[in-house]
Amino acid sequence: DGLRAEREQGITIDVAYRYFATPRRKFIIADTPGHEQYTRNMATGASTAGLTIILIDARKGVLVQSRRHAFIASLLGIPRIAVAVNKMDLVDFSETVFEDIRKDFTAFAAGIGLRNLAFFPVSALDGDNIVTISPRTPWYTGPSLLDHLETCPVAEDRNFEELRFPVQYVIRPTLDFRGFSGQLASGVLKPGDEVMALPSGRISRVKEIPSFDGPIAEAFTPMSINVVLEDEIDISRGDMIVKANNPPKSSQDVEAMVCWFSQKPMEQRGKYLLRHTSRETKAIVQELRYQVDIETLHKKEGVPALGMNDIGRISLRTANPLFHDSYRRNRLTGSFILVDPGTHETVAAGMVV
Repeated sequence: DGLRAEREQGITIDVAYRYFATPRRKFIIADTPGHEQYTRNMATGASTAGLTIILIDARKGVLVQSRRHAFIASLLGIPRIAVAVNKMDLVDFSETVFEDIRKDFTAFAAGIGLRNLAFFPVSALDGDNIVTISPRTPWYTGPSLLDHLETCPVAEDRNFEELRFPVQYVIRPTLDFRGFSGQLASGVLKPGDEVMALPSGRISRVKEIPSFDGPIAEAFTPMSINVVLEDEIDISRGDMIVKANNPPKSSQDVEAMVCWFSQKPMEQRGKYLLRHTSRETKAIVQELRYQVDIETLHKKEGVPALGMNDIGRISLRTANPLFHDSYRRNRLTGSFILVDPGTHETVAAGMVV
């Protein structure tokens, strides 16, 4: 625990990152808080994760906190859940205890749309089933936790089908060169591909994808690239290059789930700055549809505002159209943040429904 308050209270407050590598893969672990009052910290740490490890005390079973963690993982589109049933040494490595927890958690996960689950009976104190298989659980036939982390597929999480290239910067060193730079949010791009620029809808083809080491034959997400088109098209920061036959949604009305970060409550009809990919626009909260009770996961309608760490569904109206996909389909083009225009504080993280 890095903060004095964490050591004094015996809890995790802020997100702590730890880095390690094995011969097969590099890892970043984001240790996030479990308490409801630090939901915004948990959401921040989980937003870029490809897998969640949920720790469950074998003596206590599936608690409200476990359900809350699973719900946030589902909300943030994390595709894999590893459930580590810890302190198995304190229940005599009972297969019955482990199976009861597996059944309880699986039933709950099915209700919130989590499918890709893996369960591990572990003892963190003695290292059972963490790096190597433990002889004290002869009834367990699966892999160790580390073996699962090393072998679970992660490349399939990336969307290679739909081209989404938000333009961050226009490079114009001379009159003879005009390149559009940014990070490929999804998809694959090659010289000769027919593309469309949004919002103009103009069609062109990719002339080349230059780099310091020479032209690139094929670029794919999440590469940061520079693209030169065959035609002179007016494209600037905030525009998006896509395939003409597979464009994103373009709308000024957006439905989204948001996690509220600010101590100042969300205002009905409140006006904010919305930042989405490389585009920034003004937005107004048209309606707060409902708030999610983090403890029971019930929807509370008729709530006047969202407070700090609250999660709810809202409808937004933006000053300019957003080129977006649902968060489930594309985590980069389906996510945004809301910023207070007066203080420039990030007040919410949003996931397009």
